[in-house]
Amino acid sequence: MKLLVVVDMQNDFIDGALGTAEAKAIVPRVAEKIKNFSGKVIATRDTHGEDYLQTQEGRNLPVPHCIKGTGGWEIRPEIQKLVSEPPVDKKTFGSAALGEMLRELDGQEGLESVTLVGLCTDICVISNAMLIKAFLPEIPVIVDAACCAGVTPQSHERALKAMAACQITIEGM
Repeated sequence: MKLLVVVDMQNDFIDGALGTAEAKAIVPRVAEKIKNFSGKVIATRDTHGEDYLQTQEGRNLPVPHCIKGTGGWEIRPEIQKLVSEPPVDKKTFGSAALGEMLRELDGQEGLESVTLVGLCTDICVISNAMLIKAFLPEIPVIVDAACCAGVTPQSHERALKAMAACQITIEGM
């Protein structure tokens, strides 16, 4: 089975607290990718509490975002309506729970490949791609670059190069 992981396509990363023009631009491409994907689709959702600024991440990135229950935390509606599974909430860049879930799914149904799309290439996409590679070292991990955006175009490119060096296939360049 092929699996598509839609990483953090949330309002705060698109046009909210941490939004960018590049993030806005990928929304229709991600929606099309999901519509045309022949396999299972799951999404992740960056999830923080009201104490975000007191966390290590909050001290390093003092911009409250993806606070549970807010509009910014919600997955973009045109993306959410295409994903039938409930999102995997994650409190950190990479989700060990996601890795464990995918390892279990591979044991039950056999994974042919895992493709990632979403935001941000240089933080959560790369973190989860590397984590999935660690949990499932023999399963091809693919990132569709045209369906990802980074904090900046330069950091997006750096992350793609770093993932390629770690034997993650980069498509859509």
